[in-house]
Amino acid sequence: MNRALPVVHLRVPTDEDAFAWHRVFADPDVMEFHGGKPAELSFYEELTARQRRHDAEYGFCFWTMLDEEGQVIGFTGAQPWPREWGPKGEIEIGWRLGRKHWGKGYVTTAARITLERVRATGVPSVVAMVNSRNERSIAVTRRLGMELAETFTTKTSDQLGHCYRLAL
Repeated sequence: MNRALPVVHLRVPTDEDAFAWHRVFADPDVMEFHGGKPAELSFYEELTARQRRHDAEYGFCFWTMLDEEGQVIGFTGAQPWPREWGPKGEIEIGWRLGRKHWGKGYVTTAARITLERVRATGVPSVVAMVNSRNERSIAVTRRLGMELAETFTTKTSDQLGHCYRLAL
């Protein structure tokens, strides 16, 4: 039986969203595949500012994800791959969701909206870089129709990762 996917709204991150992201992602479970511990507020202040620049320049970014009531629950979107290693020059799709919202379809819904928006800008394909142990995110890539393109060892954590690709 297929369940109905939730309503999700996406917006370009505001200054205030840095505080919301900091609060929503302050859970070690959320950060398990992102360094293992919550990031400082300054990290999210820089990240939200960078995403506003990406939206202005590219027409897409990591958007703030809002639930049906307008509460910040995470982010999803796309950005140019930011590191010197990996799929340099390609567009990465990504997401991060607050723990209490896991398993409800928010990320799948938001990622599908992201793909539509990125496709509309003329981007020919996207990648998703996922820790090989992150079963939840791997499941999302499958629901999006992405295919495993390669495996790699991350330069920052020396862990095995997967690069998924999708032609738009």
